[in-house]
Amino acid sequence: MSTTTGSSTAEVSDAAEVIRTARERIDALDARILDLVRERMDVSASVQRARIGSGGRRVHLSREMEILDRYREGLGRPGTTLAMTLLELCRGRI
Repeated sequence: MSTTTGSSTAEVSDAAEVIRTARERIDALDARILDLVRERMDVSASVQRARIGSGGRRVHLSREMEILDRYREGLGRPGTTLAMTLLELCRGRI
């Protein structure tokens, strides 16, 4: 006779394995994301150095608007917040 109110030991064990595996994957993805953000920061710094070295401004606002739009289109409204955070990490506060 099966019960409908509780989970079987096998179901709990399966769920625990799914969660463990998913968390490992999330941790690996987070490590890749951090590496990519650091790489983006380095590339952004080189762009800023080149721009300033050629007499330009440190920040190019129309370019930043393109980035904000891209993230908003790709991720919705929270994408704008993510893009703003990336921009701040990469160019500092303005």
